[in-house]
Amino acid sequence: MAEIKEFYTLNDGSTLPKIGFGTYREEMDNNLIPIKAAIKAGYRFFDTASLYETERYLGQAIAESGIPREEFIVETKLWIDEMGYENVRPAFERSLKRLGMDYVDIYMIHWPRQTGEEDEDWKKLGAETYRAMEELVKEGKVRRLGLSNFLPHHLKNILEHCTIKPVVDQLELHPGCSQEGAVAFCRENDIQPMAWSPLGRGRENATVGNSVLKKLAEKYGRSIQQVNLRFLLQKGILPIPKASSEEHIIANTEVFDFSLTEDEVSMLSYMPQTTALGEHPDFNIPKKSSNFDQ
Repeated sequence: MAEIKEFYTLNDGSTLPKIGFGTYREEMDNNLIPIKAAIKAGYRFFDTASLYETERYLGQAIAESGIPREEFIVETKLWIDEMGYENVRPAFERSLKRLGMDYVDIYMIHWPRQTGEEDEDWKKLGAETYRAMEELVKEGKVRRLGLSNFLPHHLKNILEHCTIKPVVDQLELHPGCSQEGAVAFCRENDIQPMAWSPLGRGRENATVGNSVLKKLAEKYGRSIQQVNLRFLLQKGILPIPKASSEEHIIANTEVFDFSLTEDEVSMLSYMPQTTALGEHPDFNIPKKSSNFDQ
């Protein structure tokens, strides 16, 4: 087991461990066991969302760990049908109740817009949603704000209107989905890029089916998943991998004792792309809705 001792410094001076733990519901055969295993393995940064239906389990696992709440960093998100100035506070209170906590460390907008229709309402909606979230920070209920799946034009809209700068932007990032333009924009604006689905969601170009990744895994005596994570770390990106087995949960932390060469990082950065943009609401309407009854 490798303790996570390396951190990124955010634009407000706070820090995040360089690897977090994702709790998206499709990975959670038993919602408590993987989270408790991750806590045992040394993870202290956990990502969830109102959509995932795992906030309650994360809160319970932390409460039962015996470790003080302040040693954890908890990040959650509001879903697209929770956007809007008047909707933010009740959405946040529902998340807080499910978590069983009196504050969250990072509160995020899950997607930058509600539909894929060509309209300008998403700009106003995003700015008003973020303004309501800023009020939660000023009240001490939220420590920091973040964004998820925001491309440069979405980020610009927030930056033009905000008084509290977002500290992170969470994007699908892995070999085969590098979103170089979005990552570069984050760096230019001192926003920490964070990777959801850092192991590639099983896509052939991004995981075990890729010969380049196989060769690198053989060269370094590591798994392909560990090569994926190391690639992101060397690009200054914070991955939040998911795992359900204790073996994989631990293995995902054991990536700080080897390095890829600059040429290898470059090669993986420009692999044939299997981007997630077809799922982005700029191009497609998300189908899922949050469960307000939790």
